[in-house]
Amino acid sequence: MDAQKSLKLLAEADLIHSEESIQLALNEVAKQIREQLADKNPLVLCVMTGGVIFCGQLLPKLDFPLDFDYLHATRYGPDTQGGKISWRMAPWISVKGRTVLVIDDILDEGITLAAVKDSLLHLGAAEVLLATFADKLNGKLKPISADFCGLTVPDRFVFGYGMDVDGAWRNLPAIYAVKECA
Repeated sequence: MDAQKSLKLLAEADLIHSEESIQLALNEVAKQIREQLADKNPLVLCVMTGGVIFCGQLLPKLDFPLDFDYLHATRYGPDTQGGKISWRMAPWISVKGRTVLVIDDILDEGITLAAVKDSLLHLGAAEVLLATFADKLNGKLKPISADFCGLTVPDRFVFGYGMDVDGAWRNLPAIYAVKECA
């Protein structure tokens, strides 16, 4: 998406969650994770690319020993609707016998994160917990739920705070929704 189109899209978008509400939710998620995982020396896995903002802001708030790696699994690519799961990168650190915390931007339909969790368990993880910053209220029965979640978002195309729209605006400190057509 070119810069002019990106700016127009943002100007017309609806603010869903402000930067302030995001930071409050981030602090609450960090607190919950500390309470549950501080004594487990977990392996934290960031789901690329969407989870990078949430993970980058969350990690400094987790003041306990942990290992860190990433994975890249997606159903979207350049599309706005999910398709077949594409595994681009598996974690380098072994998950065998570990408590694993997977961090991602949004729980939309849950298909990708369910496949990630199943794969990690198949590779020998003792426990796999999921932290997503947003949970989309889409009314669909999801195959998985997040163990830790920051905020909910409406059943609209949302972007910002790690989530993109046609490759743009992952870097926004707030969450927006694309303007609905009348």
